[in-house]
Amino acid sequence: MKILTIRTDKPDAEIGLFESLEQTDYEVWRAHRELSLTILAKIDDLLKRNGLEFADIDGVVGFKGPGSFTGLRIGLTVANTLAYGLRIPVVGSDAEAWIQDGIRRLLAGENEQIALPHYGRRPNITKPRK
Repeated sequence: MKILTIRTDKPDAEIGLFESLEQTDYEVWRAHRELSLTILAKIDDLLKRNGLEFADIDGVVGFKGPGSFTGLRIGLTVANTLAYGLRIPVVGSDAEAWIQDGIRRLLAGENEQIALPHYGRRPNITKPRK
């Protein structure tokens, strides 16, 4: 099972390619405010480096937090969109060993269908001034 992992909760984004629990490739880059502009190109490059295409991915694991609100939203949106478009399972994990946790869950047949973020605290919603 070829699995793509995505972590975007901090300025340095991470993507990985795994064959079941064995890592075949991994990339970390300084994405910061350009994450939405770079993530799909980085995933495409990772796949091409390994002789693969998007259609070869069998599952996606996304880091769901806690972390940057915008970063988590971008990474999990990419994970969920790939899973939906490719009709493959997706899981999110917030465990310390998030990659291993997520891959084990995929191998066990889990599919969240939509991986939701965990921001680590309640939202701070301001009250209207009127």
